[in-house]
Amino acid sequence: MEALRAYVTAPDTTMNRADTTVLLRITHSNLKANFVDIRFDRHMLIGQVKDKVSSHTGTPVTSMKLQLKNSPGQTIAVLEDESRKLGYYSPEDGYTIHVTDLDPFSASASGWLEDTNLVEKYTLSDEAYAQRENTFLKYKEAKLREDPTWTVKKDLALRRGETYIPPEEIPENYGEERALQFDVGNRCEVSPGARRGEVRFVGKVDGLPPGYWIGIQFDEPVGKNDGSIRGREYFSCPPSYGGFARPENVQAGDFPPVDEFDDELEEF
Repeated sequence: MEALRAYVTAPDTTMNRADTTVLLRITHSNLKANFVDIRFDRHMLIGQVKDKVSSHTGTPVTSMKLQLKNSPGQTIAVLEDESRKLGYYSPEDGYTIHVTDLDPFSASASGWLEDTNLVEKYTLSDEAYAQRENTFLKYKEAKLREDPTWTVKKDLALRRGETYIPPEEIPENYGEERALQFDVGNRCEVSPGARRGEVRFVGKVDGLPPGYWIGIQFDEPVGKNDGSIRGREYFSCPPSYGGFARPENVQAGDFPPVDEFDDELEEF
């Protein structure tokens, strides 16, 4: 199920796109979730940009303030003039549009858009799911009986008439040499997105592919977890502030927390 979910939710950056297309992240003052690789056209008017942002976040155009941030997280522009085109501000892939919801009574401010504790949940035990027919689990079991090497990616490749090339097996010591150069407590920057934070863990992680991983507590809620993977805690941090990255995607050094107000002082 994890493989299928990863395939469905993975950002689509491989399709052909126009030269004027730019892939931006959307963050929101009231939402923990981030919207990654949203396609914008540099010819879009800021008014059109606001309409598209509204369709993703639910915040009305009249209640939003938009800031364009570069990869290090610095604010480079406030997108207020709806008659200007997005390209005027020279956005690049990986930049962020941050939405500030100005409505104090917004539904998102109360957690209704994300807090699942406010909604009665439908639950299904593993035993009950296993007894159901026509589920992905049954489909997967049948395919594995036919072909022990079956995977979702292999199945999709064969459906497209392509030759499936299995990925190379990852060695257990993958990334060890670089990983051992990190110490817990190091400040770091993680790619993609130039996300900054602190190293909280170095080592192997059950539930992730083999090899070494760096556990990071990010300065902002741009992570995917709270330092736990499949119920096992490797370090503790607030939800959405934790993440695990391969050593080659992490750089240790003098990376202080980004203060977005440093660049905004000239705007007042």
